[in-house]
Amino acid sequence: MFSAKKDIFFDLDHTIWDFDLNARETLHELYGKYQFGDLTGESNSDKFIETYTMNNHRLWNLYHHEQIDKQTLRRARFEDTFQQLGIDPKTFPWKFEQDYLAICPTKTNLFPHAHETLAYLHSKYNLHLISNGFREACEMKLNHCKLRPYFQTIVISEVIGVNKPNPKIFQYAINNGNTRTENAVMIGDSIDADVRGAQNAGIDAIYFNAVGAQRPTDVKHMITDLKELQSLF
Repeated sequence: MFSAKKDIFFDLDHTIWDFDLNARETLHELYGKYQFGDLTGESNSDKFIETYTMNNHRLWNLYHHEQIDKQTLRRARFEDTFQQLGIDPKTFPWKFEQDYLAICPTKTNLFPHAHETLAYLHSKYNLHLISNGFREACEMKLNHCKLRPYFQTIVISEVIGVNKPNPKIFQYAINNGNTRTENAVMIGDSIDADVRGAQNAGIDAIYFNAVGAQRPTDVKHMITDLKELQSLF
């Protein structure tokens, strides 16, 4: 179906790099290190992680649409979590966040068949990356997971100053990749930022749905496993 395409653009977090799993591992380790159980009254970290994950997803959606900045996102995801768990957010130890930012991007959990699929596609197509993630974290993830060699170009929203789904970042990526919209396809987990963002920029898109969400009618193409790309391309 997409074999005539020449350039494939990937999202990173929640598409290749398993953000939630890597964050969960990191938060579980730090929950014990900082003895958060004494504050929450919970011996295990499940409720803390669940609350954080909900807040993190909400705040990233606001960040995608440039309604909050990087500093607000990083501050609010933990402050809001403390407040919702009935803990004074002023007691949040900011060394915890520094440890989180240092550890989480070094985690190497990828979605199943990531390396296998990227290696297959890399042998036949030009691969590119478009991420709304922060520069330093993206670079750490790519290096620790040995992902960088797959990608001909890497576009990070923080560097160019515009986020997906803004059409400007897709046009920048197309120009930077020396290709054309009709030759390109975008693959990502966010219906709003990746799929609709690409489609609004005139680029075909494939929705990576690893969480079993219902596919909206305006989303034309969907996969649930990265390995499916080996059949599509």
